[in-house]
Amino acid sequence: METLRGSITSVGFASGHRFVIGDWKHSPIGPFVDIMWAMPNGRRVLLANADAAAYAVSVYPFDDVRHQVVSAERDGRRYTVRSDGLELRMKIGLASLSLPPRPRWITATIENWCSFKLLGVRTYGTSPTGVVEWYRTRTARRIVAATGRLDGTDLELLAPLDRPLAFGFTDPPRQPSHVRLRVDLQRAG
Repeated sequence: METLRGSITSVGFASGHRFVIGDWKHSPIGPFVDIMWAMPNGRRVLLANADAAAYAVSVYPFDDVRHQVVSAERDGRRYTVRSDGLELRMKIGLASLSLPPRPRWITATIENWCSFKLLGVRTYGTSPTGVVEWYRTRTARRIVAATGRLDGTDLELLAPLDRPLAFGFTDPPRQPSHVRLRVDLQRAG
């Protein structure tokens, strides 16, 4: 069993660019930040350093992988993520959900059913590469404001994630969000 602890932030913009940021304080390869980027044309791009990219690709498929430094900085409710040519500045809202630690079987059954009915999100499933995953949310917060720049161009207004991102077995909530969680991974064999 492999465990990651940290946060997943999902944010979309009116320009059609959508991002899922993994900010992992603990993982099998140490701390890292990666960005899964869904372009307006549906192309799926991973931005991460070489070690983080190799780890992410072992779980999720991408159309393109770009090895680069990705940084994340949180100051209270302000959250800024940067990589080559990309800067995302977000304001995180107050916690709308706070859950205690719980066993994987609850995440795979009750929580999975409830999350799908309420948010259209799965908390348990198998990735396209065959890795079984449990997403155990601790707190969930909305992104209440965001700006983004890509190669000097404004990404336009904050927008819902209204189209599938197709990175794994589930998509993030439609509403831009910041979720603190623990993810358990079990590889085949």
